[in-house]
Amino acid sequence: MDQAVSSAATPSSTAGSSPGPAPGAASPQPALDPTGASAEKRRVALHSMTAAAAMALLKLAAGLLSGSLGVLSDAAHSGLDLLGSAFTFFSVRVSGKPADEDHSYGHGKIENLSSFSEAGLMAASCIWIVWDAIDRIFFHPVLLRHSTWPALVLIASIAVDGWRSRRLRAIARRTGSPALAMDAFHFASDIWASAAVLAGLGATWAGTRYAVPWLRYADSVAALAVSFMILRMTFRLGREAVDALMDEIPAETRRRLIREVQRTPGVLAVEQARVRRSGADYFADLTLALPRRSTFEHTGELVETATAAVHRVLPGADVVIHTVPRQTRAESIFDRVRAVAARHNLSVHELSIRSHQGRLRVELHIEIEENMRLRDAHSFVSALEEEILREVPEIDAVLTHIESEPATIEQPEEMVGDNRRIELALRAAAAHIPEIVDVHAIAVSRTGDHISLTCHCTLADDLPMHRVHEIITALEDRFKLECPQVYRVTIHPEPVTDNTR
Repeated sequence: MDQAVSSAATPSSTAGSSPGPAPGAASPQPALDPTGASAEKRRVALHSMTAAAAMALLKLAAGLLSGSLGVLSDAAHSGLDLLGSAFTFFSVRVSGKPADEDHSYGHGKIENLSSFSEAGLMAASCIWIVWDAIDRIFFHPVLLRHSTWPALVLIASIAVDGWRSRRLRAIARRTGSPALAMDAFHFASDIWASAAVLAGLGATWAGTRYAVPWLRYADSVAALAVSFMILRMTFRLGREAVDALMDEIPAETRRRLIREVQRTPGVLAVEQARVRRSGADYFADLTLALPRRSTFEHTGELVETATAAVHRVLPGADVVIHTVPRQTRAESIFDRVRAVAARHNLSVHELSIRSHQGRLRVELHIEIEENMRLRDAHSFVSALEEEILREVPEIDAVLTHIESEPATIEQPEEMVGDNRRIELALRAAAAHIPEIVDVHAIAVSRTGDHISLTCHCTLADDLPMHRVHEIITALEDRFKLECPQVYRVTIHPEPVTDNTR
């Protein structure tokens, strides 16, 4: 038995589903409508890009008017914000496309690639800012032109960045977008960068006003502080983007998923569990060991329950579960013999095991296709018996009774002449067995030269099944002594409390 079942759901994320996200990373959230989520992501990304453009232009103008390297570095930072926002806008547009033949897992990875590209741009800005700051401190000092405009622009920038960060963070949590989450973290750090530049301007102004020479370096030092902030943020964003591109998932999330699935009744073990993330989407691929005696219907139910367990850890994840049959410690010899037969898709009945002088002998009935030739059927059954002996070494001998498995639909005809006599013979046979309450729903029919009889037999509720089988066999044997012309007898036992005559 090997079964694979896929349960696809809309991409999602929720804060309680994983062990605390790192900055810039979104946690699994409840599933959203994909069309509405994509539209919301595009809208907030467009608003962020517009705000970034406005702030970059204002800071550039203020930096050129004042000659402040800190303001110019912050303007460069805002320029990168603009470029990063453009990347984010493009990535959320592409990531919203459905999966196709070339991208079977969807287009969500474009958001992680956008975050990685943004980190590279920020690293490039660090190099320029550090170089220029060192040049101003040690080689070419620049006299600042003091004005209130740079301070007003920076204060406005702090307010706008605070608004953008809160808005982006809220949408990122709702949609599970890593690109928006990293943008939100980026803009939150801009607040501290702008505050550092504002402090540098204030210190430089104070140095000029109160004749403190060393304070003239405050602007360049503030620029260096901004660059170190960018470097720190670049490292974190770059690492998270690379982790996502390499399908890294927190180990605790995977452990929680395995523990949750292992609680599913009937699951013997989780033999393999792989989880990957593509943008806001999670994909889980698991291999579950199930008892090999499980039917396909039971296996399907277990897979549905296990899928629900995965969704409790990663809501909305696309889940594929493979099942493999495994022997359990609680398996009896009967189970192991049936497992061998089930491997060949055979129906087994009348299975019995006898012990004689410490040796076990198995007898069973199997059904073979009715059109198979005896030589082929005998070879097939001989191979089956050898396999049973290998799989169950406790057994010393196997005797198989071969029956034909019907492959045609019978077209019975109602009998008119002898059915009354046959019915009376059945009732007379039942009267000799005290456990039988009654026989009813008797039907007699003919198929070709064969006569068949079916009936319901009422017995006491608390009779064990082995005794029920003995009673039904005794009734059939006694009846056939009176009516040997009847080819097939089918008796359905039912309890007294369920007698619906």
